[in-house]
Amino acid sequence: MHAALLGVLGLALLGALHAQDVPVQPDFQQDKLTGKWYTLGLASNSNWFKEKKHLMKMCTTVISATADGNLEVVTTYPKGDHCEKRNSLYTKTEQPGRFSYSSPRWGSKHDIRVVETNYDEYALVATQISKSSGSSTMVLLYSRTKEVSPELLERFTQFSREQGLMEEEILILPHTGEELGVQE
Repeated sequence: MHAALLGVLGLALLGALHAQDVPVQPDFQQDKLTGKWYTLGLASNSNWFKEKKHLMKMCTTVISATADGNLEVVTTYPKGDHCEKRNSLYTKTEQPGRFSYSSPRWGSKHDIRVVETNYDEYALVATQISKSSGSSTMVLLYSRTKEVSPELLERFTQFSREQGLMEEEILILPHTGEELGVQE
């Protein structure tokens, strides 16, 4: 019993330590992250991802700054024969490029880090999600366009693996062929 408990605590501690090792974009410039992005890649070890992975398609995300310096993140994604929107408020932390978000719907806390971006082409974002049922990791690849270089897709895959995600937990999202109702 004690060995099992120590093993679980050890894994939880390892996960927490691993999350602290995730870098943040040096000299992060929040104003340059705002605007429209396409979500081209999604990797996660969460149960919802495993269950819904086969249904997922590329979506659009619009990031805007709030008056108090936080980020409003509106994601529009295809669901069946219509589009749905999810609004999230990412609260800034003391570390530029790192945000927190709490989901009342799912009872989860998110530690969000903009790991790498050149602002004009792509952004690599890592999120550690904590719930009462456990924790999970998610990595997103945002792009300003619907297409990116094979090298950038490989960078996303490589970084996802570095976060402990397996090949079957990494997905390049298929195109929808639609604009998803997002205004330019």
